Amino acid sequence: MDRTAAGVQRRRMGKTRFEVYPLCLGGNVFGREGRTDEAAAWEILDRFFEAGGNCIDTADIYADGASEEIIGKWMAARHNREDIVIATKVGFHGGLSPENIRQALEGSLRRLGVDSIDLYYAHTDDKSVPLVDVVRTFDALVQEGMVAVLGASNYSVERLDQALMLARSEGLHEFQVIQPHYNLVHRTEYEGLLADLAVREEIAVFPYYGLASGFLTGKYRKGATVESTRAGTAWKYLDSRGERILAALDRVAEEQHATVAQVALAWLAAMPGITAPIASARTLGQLEELLPMADLVLSQEEMALLSAASS
Repeated sequence: MDRTAAGVQRRRMGKTRFEVYPLCLGGNVFGREGRTDEAAAWEILDRFFEAGGNCIDTADIYADGASEEIIGKWMAARHNREDIVIATKVGFHGGLSPENIRQALEGSLRRLGVDSIDLYYAHTDDKSVPLVDVVRTFDALVQEGMVAVLGASNYSVERLDQALMLARSEGLHEFQVIQPHYNLVHRTEYEGLLADLAVREEIAVFPYYGLASGFLTGKYRKGATVESTRAGTAWKYLDSRGERILAALDRVAEEQHATVAQVALAWLAAMPGITAPIASARTLGQLEELLPMADLVLSQEEMALLSAASS
């Protein structure tokens, strides 16, 4: 494993050649009205890179492509393309037909200003397209050098297993990365059969919504007022279970001299199969709060406490 300038140990991305920082920066807020404009995004990207961060996650639908454009301009200006593991996605606009995949990839390559994508995800399962056609199309992109590694986001364990078997039966490139919805308050989707498959097959896992739309920052509590476009989603977690989770996070955060958000991400990063959680930051201050999670190590007792509180 490589170590960053800050001394944080990078993690192997499954069976691939890539090694990544323990936190993947989400680009979903870049370029979105009322979120993070280009200047603010560059500040965040500069600080993330300075800290040793090298994995950036985006998608063709984020701000209708503006997120990819911002990241692409930043990489070109900083001349650091070779130091970045860039991940983007296809599927929410137009589905996963072979024609749409290729058209969308061309758009992503152009907006990012790159010759190839390091990690290309099927953003969502498209059951209207035969799975074998999806697998063959993604394989062709790797064969042609336009994509290095294939990923699947929002796939059930059954469909992921089918895709793997199809690829192996035809000698094609497989999905080597998955991106599930997973955090302390949303566990059942990943834990169990999907986690077992990921660990068994050495599939890299990058969970999204690592902070549960901000709920796991600890700012959503009884009596609090929070102005955020995600507030409606976050408030729904504030039930008896959510309060129990926050109490456990508070306790561990105090013991670790850390923030609630850092502890929540550190718990996620330590779970079986996880390569790096994805978290976005609308401001430089938000990023600064997240970065210390990269070398935060929770004890077995702290992990057990958090897992029990969220069970």
